[in-house]
Amino acid sequence: MTIAYTCIIICIFIPFFLAGYSKKYSTIKYDNNLARNHVSQLSGKSLNAYNAEQNCYESFPPFAAAVVIAHQLGHDQSIIDLLAITFVVCRLLYVLLYINDHGTLRSVAWTLGFISMVSLFFIG
Repeated sequence: MTIAYTCIIICIFIPFFLAGYSKKYSTIKYDNNLARNHVSQLSGKSLNAYNAEQNCYESFPPFAAAVVIAHQLGHDQSIIDLLAITFVVCRLLYVLLYINDHGTLRSVAWTLGFISMVSLFFIG
């Protein structure tokens, strides 16, 4: 398995950690029978973690597709791996910056991650 494929696996798990963070640090009693009803009552870091979680779900499919397509096209593996690692690092920074209310830096991290993901399609 390549490093880039490992990055896909890492990205699968990021939103699950965010969901746990959001629930653990929320002041709202979580009811697993009504698992989504608590979202409208979230605030602060719990709400930010939830929003970052949702963004991770949105960014995952194009990233996974980009990695697979880059492999199928036979692009240089070291560049694929570098871009995939860059994406994961940017996503982790994005999450930390989102939770801690650093909007401008969060946007920079998102943009760099997006550029690295899109670059996977065009590195040939």
